[in-house]
Amino acid sequence: MNIANKKAKFGYELTGEGLEAGISLMGAEAKSVREGRVDISQSVIRVLGDEVYLINANIPVSGVQKYDSTRPRKLLMHKGEILSLITKMKQKRLQIVPLRVYNKGRLIKLYLELGRGKRKFEKKESIKRRDMNRDIEKELKGSV
Repeated sequence: MNIANKKAKFGYELTGEGLEAGISLMGAEAKSVREGRVDISQSVIRVLGDEVYLINANIPVSGVQKYDSTRPRKLLMHKGEILSLITKMKQKRLQIVPLRVYNKGRLIKLYLELGRGKRKFEKKESIKRRDMNRDIEKELKGSV
């Protein structure tokens, strides 16, 4: 099971400094994640006090009433990792971006990376660049 956040690479300029964190889940949520029913495209990561939370990740659970599928979930990280993330965020004005959810044995992990949010003109430029590269590839395939 490997669920990627495809919007992250488009919306953020990633630095390449990544970490792996565990997620604190209820039993039914863990079952849903193992089945691949998780959406992290709209999720963000916030540091509240000295703890890190995954906010707005949608993990729907069937059969449970009065359940908030987008509740904040605590990320399991060492204090040293949290402190280094906070200092890098403040020094370079970066954000923590969730990139993918996967399982490592029986554990469910979240891969995080530091990134800077792209502005609107940067997003348009990346779309143009992608379209031009696609056209060049099409030309090269046609000529061979």
